[in-house]
Amino acid sequence: MKSEQHGWTHEARLILYHSQSTSARTLFLRHESGSVIAPEPLPFLSTVLDGVEFIVSNAGVLLHPATVVRDYCVAFGFPPSLLLAEGEFHERVDTPQCTLNIYLARFTSIDPPRALFADRGGKFCAITELRGGHPAEMALIQRAYQAIMG
Repeated sequence: MKSEQHGWTHEARLILYHSQSTSARTLFLRHESGSVIAPEPLPFLSTVLDGVEFIVSNAGVLLHPATVVRDYCVAFGFPPSLLLAEGEFHERVDTPQCTLNIYLARFTSIDPPRALFADRGGKFCAITELRGGHPAEMALIQRAYQAIMG
């Protein structure tokens, strides 16, 4: 599932979040589509692979998370310093078309860049505001939150 939209050609996706340095309040970026997965939402029949399935399906070359984050910033015209890849987080999602690698990236700004994403239909949300979304996305958000709070 390679999207040519904005020049994005990776079989990888990102979960973007902001964490306040003083309070540790964590907000996830929900995009105009209602998804927390960038640059495109997961397809309808997607499922998160568990550890055993991950080992079996871990053939091939994986991109470094920093490469995916850099390419996301370039594709959407953001400064490269906007996001920092969280190298310890890596999940895989089985979709009808392919297996996607899911990475986590943190906004580096002191405050969430609300204005930058409001123009694009995005909103920063607490994990409690994200209930009721795509089941695979909810599982990924839970794992991401655990990794962030780690």
